[in-house]
Amino acid sequence: MSTTASTASEAAASDRAGASRRQGTFYRGDPGMWSWVLHRITGVLTFFFLFVHVLDTALVRVSPDTYNEVIETYKTPLVNLLEVGLVGAVLFHALNGIRVMLVDFWEKGPKFQKPMLWTILAIWVVVMIPGAFFMMKRTVETLFGGN
Repeated sequence: MSTTASTASEAAASDRAGASRRQGTFYRGDPGMWSWVLHRITGVLTFFFLFVHVLDTALVRVSPDTYNEVIETYKTPLVNLLEVGLVGAVLFHALNGIRVMLVDFWEKGPKFQKPMLWTILAIWVVVMIPGAFFMMKRTVETLFGGN
């Protein structure tokens, strides 16, 4: 008899077990999972920025006039908003990276990973609010008038 052959009742029992497993496999996540996802996304975004930065800086040697044109496009309000996003991504990635290292290398890290996550999120908010304010101040004044 083949080891893969099964009776109808065994197949039905297996089907029911598989169905109950499938119902429970949709992982809705907890803060730790979203932290993992955001860590990967912010890492990729930072890498992409560095790649573009190296390319646009290389324009200085190839064509200084083109480089100056590219730099002028960076002075637009949209790019200023993207810069705020970049700073937020790099800051989250750095803070979460420290948390990940503590979880990995500190013996009590796994026990305190959720409180550490909420701590880094609080630090991120405390740093990003004034940071975004000062980064966007010139753009808002330019768009809406000001001193």
